[in-house]
Amino acid sequence: MKPHLIIFGILIAGFAIYNFFFQVEDDKTNTLINIIYASILFGFISFMAYSLLKKMKK
Repeated sequence: MKPHLIIFGILIAGFAIYNFFFQVEDDKTNTLINIIYASILFGFISFMAYSLLKKMKK
């Protein structure tokens, strides 16, 4: 489970760094990138929860 948390921390840091330093000038494109990145984060959270439940079942 520890590697999953490290990857999640890196994804969160990447999201914060993008929003502070590397935003796209076009608002619509920036919003689209934020939505896609947040979807990836929530998908990874659901993957971590699924793998944890799978481990607990054993």
